Amino acid sequence: MSRRRNRQKFAHAPANMTEQQIVAKDRRLMLQDGQAWASFAGFDNHAGKTVTLNSALQLSTVWACIRLTAQAVSCLPAGVYDKAEHDSREKVDDDLSDLLCESPNEDQTPLEFWETQVAWLLADGNAYAEKNSIGKRLVALQPMASSQCSPYRKADGTLVYRFVDRGKMEELPREKVFHLRGMSFGGDRGLSPIRFGAQSFGSAMAMSETTGKMYGCGLQSTGFLKMPPGVKLDKEQRDQLQDIMSKFAGSSNAGKLMVLEGGMDFTPLALAPVDAQMLESLRFSVEELCRWFGMPPIIIGHAAQGQTMWGTGVEAILTAWSTLGIDPVCDRIEARVKKDLIRPTGNRRRYFEFNREALLQMDSDAKAKFLSAMTQNGLMTRNEGRGKLNLPWKEGGDALTAQTNLAPLDQLGGAGSEGAQARAAIRSWLGIKEQDLSHEQA
Repeated sequence: MSRRRNRQKFAHAPANMTEQQIVAKDRRLMLQDGQAWASFAGFDNHAGKTVTLNSALQLSTVWACIRLTAQAVSCLPAGVYDKAEHDSREKVDDDLSDLLCESPNEDQTPLEFWETQVAWLLADGNAYAEKNSIGKRLVALQPMASSQCSPYRKADGTLVYRFVDRGKMEELPREKVFHLRGMSFGGDRGLSPIRFGAQSFGSAMAMSETTGKMYGCGLQSTGFLKMPPGVKLDKEQRDQLQDIMSKFAGSSNAGKLMVLEGGMDFTPLALAPVDAQMLESLRFSVEELCRWFGMPPIIIGHAAQGQTMWGTGVEAILTAWSTLGIDPVCDRIEARVKKDLIRPTGNRRRYFEFNREALLQMDSDAKAKFLSAMTQNGLMTRNEGRGKLNLPWKEGGDALTAQTNLAPLDQLGGAGSEGAQARAAIRSWLGIKEQDLSHEQA
């Protein structure tokens, strides 16, 4: 806060309040700051667990869903383009392109910045970044934690963003905030899957905790000791036996050799049906949590019952995830960049785009088929195809080529056909002249 704003605040404060008390009062959270309180208190659920972003991320399913999607989107190369004639485009190299594709701020690379934005978008339904400008030129996008920021409509309809910075509430005008919204029914905020899925997340957390305690108890739930008929232990003997058995309880004591004396016998117990059902419920919870993030379970390494981890079926699932999971996130970012960062400059022919073809980089077979189809059908030159493979330019490779196996019927067998050219080459190699061939046919 600037000194000028501080002087205005102190001028309207009671005379008996010190400067420290005024600042402390200004830093307090208000009751209407629901988003800030929710980040600390969590969301209610019948399992009785505190569901917050930090507690949800302790579930491996949540971590994997957010991490994989954020990494997949942020790894895509991006660029700023201008629409040209004949529906073509030209790549733009200006300050905005450098900001979005090279250095969004002083600390982050483009990959780190977009990974942060997508991670917040998936977890909270909203992602925020503060616009830093010098004059009218945008120079940086500084990420803001979505758990500490929320849009707010004033009485006159003006949209501002309330940001809690170290306990102090700041208000930023909408022109200063780059806001990515997730799925919603309208309004100024996207819907948070962790908030609306609190019941599913709370149940998964409760089952995970119960499973850990069950395995941590060791022998306590694995069997019991039987004494010979007619033998009865007194209190002192029971206490001694309890002390001895405690040395073998717990997963950290697994593998120790137990010595039984006095005719005692250890009878192991099988896993109780209710415990076995709970372990099965843990498998179901993985699929349940994946639904909240639109993630096919196979992507995070969880195969449903009867499903293998390899094959064409999994390949089809990966394609569906790219189409229904990755592409909508990219479209959402591109539309927001165009609306908030490009349109204010007045250039309506300019746009920002991720290159989805980069998803083929690790699939050599799919990439080979794609490049083959593009170059053999006249949609891409050979040098453009070599550029996709990071290979050097070759002379003569800038011409568009196409196969002629679908040539018109009136051109079949003509002088310019491949068959005629091949026959002429063979006759030349054998030394047969065209006039000699004509005399023989006559």
